[in-house]
Amino acid sequence: FNIAMKDLEIRGAGELLGGDQSGFINEMGFETYNKILDEAIEELKSNEFQDLDFDQQKFYNKQLNFDTDFELLFPDDYINSNSERLNLYSELNKITKQDELELFNKNLIDRFGELPLQVIDLLKSIELKWLGIRLGFDKIILKRNTLICYFIGNNDNNENFLKLIKFANLNHKLSNISEKQTKEGNRMVIKFFNIHSINSAQKLLEKIIKTQY
Repeated sequence: FNIAMKDLEIRGAGELLGGDQSGFINEMGFETYNKILDEAIEELKSNEFQDLDFDQQKFYNKQLNFDTDFELLFPDDYINSNSERLNLYSELNKITKQDELELFNKNLIDRFGELPLQVIDLLKSIELKWLGIRLGFDKIILKRNTLICYFIGNNDNNENFLKLIKFANLNHKLSNISEKQTKEGNRMVIKFFNIHSINSAQKLLEKIIKTQY
């Protein structure tokens, strides 16, 4: 692993990340490099190699992109060590289960004290992304008190997708579903209004999943 990392540092990742040898793995970070690699592989599967028999469930469960104007971070005055913060971000990135997230939360409090709002929102954003994946989203934007969720692929047979349709039909003032032109083509998008926090966004999606129509 160390030899491979040194090779990447010296020569760069090559054509995968661009036309030239890049040589910026340290600046990019290993986690970001892996994310770009995964996205490139998924793009090849869905385009150039779409005729091959890949596991479509893996494509459905790909990483969800989340963009927000809320601060999601470990503040310097909460954890003053740069290396410690980076280690915690890396550890958080590997968490995939609710009990793991709760243990991570508990350990933070034990080590550094009560969580500031930025950290609370950071942890809530993990839960929000999990809910988004269950609902069939591959991109979520939470800005200016509006939650915008982009659907991935064909969700006609997804039970949670049907719940979203019914929720939008029953709550015209709170949400709407529309088709939007993007660089990937036409996308189905649902918007939720008056969402003032990460927590309220998470609670809303959780409520929709649990609702029985």
